[in-house]
Amino acid sequence: MRGMEMLRRSSVFAAEVMEVFDRSPTDKELVSQSKVLCRDYIHSRLHRAGIGWSKPEHGPSGGTLAEVSSVLLWLGDELEYLRPNVYRNVARQLNITVASENIVSDAFLAVAAEIFSTGVTWGKIVSLYAVAGALAVDCVRHGHPAMVHTIVDCMGEFVRKSLVSWLKRRGGWTDITKCVVNTDPSFRSHWLVAAACACGHYFKVVVFYLLREK
Repeated sequence: MRGMEMLRRSSVFAAEVMEVFDRSPTDKELVSQSKVLCRDYIHSRLHRAGIGWSKPEHGPSGGTLAEVSSVLLWLGDELEYLRPNVYRNVARQLNITVASENIVSDAFLAVAAEIFSTGVTWGKIVSLYAVAGALAVDCVRHGHPAMVHTIVDCMGEFVRKSLVSWLKRRGGWTDITKCVVNTDPSFRSHWLVAAACACGHYFKVVVFYLLREK
């Protein structure tokens, strides 16, 4: 009997430990992580564009979130390679000025709403981060680096309102690492192709929407 009791207690303890490791992230954690990932993505795109920019103070320094960031950046590279024109001169495509915080916020959130109007996929999330990175490059190039923080905040707001539930069902941001099934440079994932094509359509829709609202 004593052996059975020890086994039971050991099993309970093991279950409690596993529960700690397997628990779903909170809404606040998911939003905070989305903003860290956005800062890191934008920094990468600014660096690639040859624009001087300090490394984010609270970027993913290591561990799981750093792995997620690496995967997100790699998938973004693939997506931007497939449809480079979609992720360049975003402000001009949307016919907006980047001098106004309200205009930048409204435009980004409008694009986000259109991208996810028919559901959520990792491909669409990568596409949204690619939009954020491209828009940030436009803002900094036009002398408005403060807009980078606006874009990051908008990403957090959209994730909080529209993506948190979906992310929680998948256990958080780490689920995106399952998208990487082949790191061969010649590999082009079908879902990334679909996301790129869809995003080009969404841009056209948002351009007409913004022009109509003026």
